[in-house]
Amino acid sequence: MTQQNKQNYLLPIIIMVFLFGMISFVTNLAAPMGKILTTQFDVSPAMGLLGNLANFIAYAVMGIPGGIMLTRLGYKKTALIAIAIGIIGVFIQYLSGGQESFVIYLIGAFVAGFSMCLLNMVVNPMLNTLGGGGNKGNQLIQIGGSFNSVMGTLTPMLVGVLVGEITKSTSITDVYPVLYIAMGVFAFAFIVLSFSKLPEPHAEKTKEPLSTLMLGALKFRHFVLGAFAIFVYVGIEVGTPGVLDLWLVKEIGIAPTISGFVCGTYWFLMLIGRLVGASIGNKVSSKIMLTVTSAVGAILVALAMILPVSTMVNVPVLQTDAVGALGFGLAEVPINALLLLLVGLCTSIMWGGIFNLAVEGLGKYLSAASGIFMVLVCGGGILPWIQGLIVSAAGYQFSYIVILISLIYLLYYALIGCKNVNKDIPVE
Repeated sequence: MTQQNKQNYLLPIIIMVFLFGMISFVTNLAAPMGKILTTQFDVSPAMGLLGNLANFIAYAVMGIPGGIMLTRLGYKKTALIAIAIGIIGVFIQYLSGGQESFVIYLIGAFVAGFSMCLLNMVVNPMLNTLGGGGNKGNQLIQIGGSFNSVMGTLTPMLVGVLVGEITKSTSITDVYPVLYIAMGVFAFAFIVLSFSKLPEPHAEKTKEPLSTLMLGALKFRHFVLGAFAIFVYVGIEVGTPGVLDLWLVKEIGIAPTISGFVCGTYWFLMLIGRLVGASIGNKVSSKIMLTVTSAVGAILVALAMILPVSTMVNVPVLQTDAVGALGFGLAEVPINALLLLLVGLCTSIMWGGIFNLAVEGLGKYLSAASGIFMVLVCGGGILPWIQGLIVSAAGYQFSYIVILISLIYLLYYALIGCKNVNKDIPVE
């Protein structure tokens, strides 16, 4: 009987894994789109990153309502609503190409952000439940996370290949194939899940209202500092490769195709880091892992800020030859770019480490704390946008001061801020 259940859940499991990847695919589309927006609408780097900001601000708006929706509607209905919203958001972005409208694009990015927020709440517990919990459930989550990294790797690469050279005619219409893929996957997922019978992840019931639980969670200093750590972490994860993509194209003069594959390497290194982190996670504490990665990341970013961009290194990327055929080869990029790509190895394990440290000892406040975490994912839009403002004032290289300060904060949190100093608060 158990074997039969597993067979019945195979297709929904595959769909959930694909949705895990689509979260990264749609989210990471916003940053490389910046180089198109800055050209098509002749706007500053900060304005070009407004799509990324709109995508992540949706988390701040939808985080808590999404948690309420899960409680009232359940995971399957919430997932279907999230997918439907995702289709609408991507379609609005598609319409912005034909209408030549920057505002319509921003609306589409904002709506798509709603979808990504809801899907983030759904896919982890659903995969765990579909796997039967325990080691099997955790394994499915790890598979989903790995596919998430793969899609994050492919997104800037696909945009780079489709855009080719930046010209006055470069526009959103150049990346229509990416939008077609997104809408197609969402539509297929909606149909499959509609006809699938799925178990609902167990949600622990409590007599206390959500507002009371949220206020209770905020009484813990280590949680408050950890929530802000999530805010800056997502900003680091998104801003490091996102601004680098603009830097390479707009200032260094590297072709978008090469730049896209260079920045895709960042997400590939995150995949490697996650696999390594998963393999040593039962032997090395979250505190040590976060301490080491934030310290190393800060050193890498500091070097990227002070080394001259005239120092060039060769990195393997996908290129087009004289007849337009694609193939791998070596491309010269500033050493600063290589150092920033290596930050991907550091950011790969930070989310789990921060989450584990921040929710330790919260007891009954854990669910409410998770909702607050989801709200603060909006840092992935706010910090890169601040970077964009600094670019206009002081240049791309100095803009990474935002990333450096953020990594120093994470180091502080790992060493000092993560300590639970409120053990006297009842959590049962």
